[in-house]
Amino acid sequence: MKKIAPLALSVLLLGTVTAYADQPTTEGTEEVEKAGTFIQHRGNITAVEQRGNAKLFTAELENNVFNFYVDDKTLVFDEHGNEVELKIGDTISLSIYADQPMILIYPPQYAPPVVIVEKDDTANSAKITQFDDNFLSDDGKLKLNLNEESVIINTKGEKVSAKELKNYSAIVFYGPTTKSIPAQAAPEKIIVFPKLEEEVENPEIAPEIQEIIGEDYKEVDGKIMVPLRIVTEELGFKVTSTGNGAVISKDALSYTITRGEKTYGHNRALKHFDVAPALLEENKTYVEYDFVKELLK
Repeated sequence: MKKIAPLALSVLLLGTVTAYADQPTTEGTEEVEKAGTFIQHRGNITAVEQRGNAKLFTAELENNVFNFYVDDKTLVFDEHGNEVELKIGDTISLSIYADQPMILIYPPQYAPPVVIVEKDDTANSAKITQFDDNFLSDDGKLKLNLNEESVIINTKGEKVSAKELKNYSAIVFYGPTTKSIPAQAAPEKIIVFPKLEEEVENPEIAPEIQEIIGEDYKEVDGKIMVPLRIVTEELGFKVTSTGNGAVISKDALSYTITRGEKTYGHNRALKHFDVAPALLEENKTYVEYDFVKELLK
């Protein structure tokens, strides 16, 4: 993870938990739910496993189990905005994009841009969201009261102007809020990070596949080639070696792939690659990305 320069951010809250006289209150007002850019999942970390350059964590809460990947690009903070290392026993809240494609496996597997470690001894909160020109969150639940003391930084610790806040996703760390609708708060710290479309290093590779393979892909004759076994196993397929290829199976689906052959079997039909599967690294067969992309459907 990129280091963020330490900041002494002490911001006096501009209000109390009592609504301002000129602000709407909850009395007689019906709050309208809006869909936000991010979805949160909470859990207690129960296991961790090293997977190449990333770590795969398992979390559980009230019998709901999920896995999530963390690498050097994942932003991990406590509720005061301090960088922390995840460990077994931590209570975490992770945020994923609401429209991000998901791998259809159980338990669910996420690749969150942000993970927050929750502490019992703090009244602070953290919100991952996007803001409009009026500093209102996309779900309509939080409005920021910014002043000259407010500092907004990116993941490199560089200052970002308030007017640019709408161009980023943001993590906002704050204390008490007003009882108005929307709630209002003066943030202790705001850290901005790129929106989803800016985060994918290779736009030709789906985010969930990029998370599995990292930088482990090749280009052959204009086609992106990805490691066959690691991707298909992560997608829930069984991989059986045939010596010069593999049989990939899951439920009623079966694929027979042979290195050096452009023709492959799909159940009882024959299909064709543009570029034949190949042993591009020792003991590692690579196959067209278009093939594994079909497995996501």
